[in-house]
Amino acid sequence: MKKSFVFWVEEYLYNPNIFQKILSYLLSPISFLYCFVMWLRFKFASPEDFGIEIISVGNLVVGGSGKTPFVTVLAKEQDYVAIILRGYGRKSSGMIVVKDREKILVDVEISGDEAMIYSKKLPHAIVIVSEDRKIAIQKAKEMGVEKIFLDDAYSKHSIKKQDILLDVTTQNKFCLPSGPYREKLWLGKKAIVLKEGEDFTRKTTLIDSTQKMSLVTAIARPQRLDPYLPKVVNKHYFEDHHTFIKEELEAILKQDGSESLLVTFKDYVKIEKFGLPLSLLDLELQLKYDKISEL
Repeated sequence: MKKSFVFWVEEYLYNPNIFQKILSYLLSPISFLYCFVMWLRFKFASPEDFGIEIISVGNLVVGGSGKTPFVTVLAKEQDYVAIILRGYGRKSSGMIVVKDREKILVDVEISGDEAMIYSKKLPHAIVIVSEDRKIAIQKAKEMGVEKIFLDDAYSKHSIKKQDILLDVTTQNKFCLPSGPYREKLWLGKKAIVLKEGEDFTRKTTLIDSTQKMSLVTAIARPQRLDPYLPKVVNKHYFEDHHTFIKEELEAILKQDGSESLLVTFKDYVKIEKFGLPLSLLDLELQLKYDKISEL
């Protein structure tokens, strides 16, 4: 039921049918009110200077846009760096240091999938999850970092930071609940806006491939993977941040007669513990530094 609802919402926001378009217009007064409230939050926010360089990578709409691989490629080139994110989907709360400069301190259920990606891909970085970004920033400073990357923190207008926004193409320009926009790029808000194909491209690497693979993924708008996929036996989509169980994955292997499950890194960090045959579709970004050379 949850899975069906999530996919219905994604369709409603990004590729609506006639009924969904009508519903979107009916909800437009609420959208205008929501957008106005978000503007007021921005307008009356007083950004706090934490005395350290802070860069936020985000997007204006709900759903995925490539924030995690973008932050990863930027942070790889930095020393004494921390990644701070909310840790959506984790089975924990509060501020948690997922990884210090030496080792990973918690498992993926505590950290959430995206924080674990950073922990595995950035061996030199500190990774912290926290609903309250300000507390996490103070903790990172105590741990001796010189630069902080915030994952998905455009809306945190009370923090002084450099904002990078990854543009997501959509014909629906409404705010929630009529459209996908959580906020707009407000007049007076400085941000670097980057577009895929112009400012960055995606590079895929297929690791441990087999002749018969079943795609299993739990990312937002999973059809985004289609241009990068090799031949697969079948595609199995789960809602974003889905918590997998071993039995459902074993059933997929048996049902499809596959030799391995093809997964993204976001899925891999949750599935690797099961000891099942996995093939990894690793997506990385290649940046053109015209707009972000100063970072």
